Amino acid sequence: MSFIKPVEASEAAGLLARIYDAAIKRTGRVFEILRVQSNNANSLKASMDLYAATMLRESSLSRGQREMIAVVVSKANGCHY
Repeated sequence: MSFIKPVEASEAAGLLARIYDAAIKRTGRVFEILRVQSNNANSLKASMDLYAATMLRESSLSRGQREMIAVVVSKANGCHY
């Protein structure tokens, strides 16, 4: 649980509403990692674009290796997601 008050899906408008709608379509919900960035939709979109470039595009590392690195970094940082 974060200390940041997120924008709820029912209150989202514009770009944030489109991001939330896509998240719900993709996974059935809006994960906390998106919600904590919801107060700045442009920043959230940039973060999502960076994630996509790092994790989903062509790389010398396999997707599994990239996911493993992400898990280790998250654990080291104390993130539960």
